[in-house]
This record gives sequence, C-alpha cells and structure tokens, in this order.
Amino acid sequence: MAVSTKRVAIAAVSTLAIVLVATWSLTRKGQEDAFAACRTSQVMGGAGSIGGPFTLTDENGHQVTDKDVLSKPSLVYFGYSYCPDICPTDVARNAQAVDVLEEDGYDVQPVFISVDPRRDTPQVLKEWTDGIHPKLLGLTGTPEQIRAVAKEYKTFYQVPDNPKDDNYTVEHMTQTYLMLPGRGFADFFPREASADDIAQKTSCFLEAEKGEN
Repeated sequence: MAVSTKRVAIAAVSTLAIVLVATWSLTRKGQEDAFAACRTSQVMGGAGSIGGPFTLTDENGHQVTDKDVLSKPSLVYFGYSYCPDICPTDVARNAQAVDVLEEDGYDVQPVFISVDPRRDTPQVLKEWTDGIHPKLLGLTGTPEQIRAVAKEYKTFYQVPDNPKDDNYTVEHMTQTYLMLPGRGFADFFPREASADDIAQKTSCFLEAEKGEN
C-alpha cells in the first residue's frame, strides 16, 4: 500500500472514530457538563466512556498504572516510534502545546503510548521521546496490555501479521486525548488542531475545573 493510500485509510478510520465518539456522547445528553463552554465538538466527557485503568511499562523500564501516569492533566497519543512522519509531527505538536501551556502557568504531561511493543522497547522509546521533549513520557507493554489500553480508549491500530523484517508500518488512529486527574477523559483533539488550538482549549478546561473547586 502506498504511503498516500495509508494516510487516507488512517484518516478514514479517525473520522469513523469521531462519529462513534459523538454517538457515545448522545447517551449522556441531559447530564451536567461543567466544560460545555470549552467544547467545539459533540463529544462530552463521559466518566467511564473513554479511558480506564491500565498497567504498562514506562521508558525507564518501570511498571506504571494509569494513576501513576495521569496524575496531572495529560495529552495522550497512541502511535509508534518507527512511524515515518505522522507520529513525530503530532507528538512534537503536542509537546509544543505543553510548552505554551507552561508559559501560561499550566503543568500538563505529554504521554505517548506505543501500539508497536515488538519494536518499541523502553530503551527505544526513551531515546525517541528524549529527542522530542524532556517531559514526553513513553509507555509500552506486552501486546495484550496494549490491546487492553487501546480498547479502553476506543482507539484502533493494526500491526501486520508476521512481518518479514523491521521495516513494517502500523496503521493507527491519530487523535490526542485530554485526560484530567480525578475526571478522566475530557475531550480529544484531531491532528488538524494546531499547538495553539490545543493549548487554548486545554487551558479553558483547566480554568473551568478551577471554577468548580
């Protein structure tokens, strides 16, 4: 499959995901949404609808859980370090958004969950994430653990069966999740969103959360 065809396929899957998430959100109509003013999509932050418990291995080789990783507002992205262009571009954009937020006084954690645990060992992830941003945290795990966390986040990926060598590509979705401690999923950002867009919308959520406390 040509690269351009793969991009179209991934975009189609991402569009389907947006439709599905919007459909899930309809079941929450009528419930109070403290962040309504911050949303530009149909998605409503449903407790338990997206995201959930996980156990993975971080880039330092330590076993971690969702409570360890998502202890502060986080931008979570699923991808793989061997990705030729989409992943590094999106993750670098998320890191830039984190820098913008830091300048405005917000502490946000960028998180990268690999969907390619065969190649993305902790050592590989650490080198890759350190090259993008010092705060970027890479997570990997067993194939079973990755399938479990992907299911929790309603995301899709497909690793080729029995690849002949290490030059294979992995199809995956490209949305970024905004996760808030104590609340879980708040919203997601498509890859078309700029770093400034993500920073502005994330700060809106964080300010709205302050107003509730």
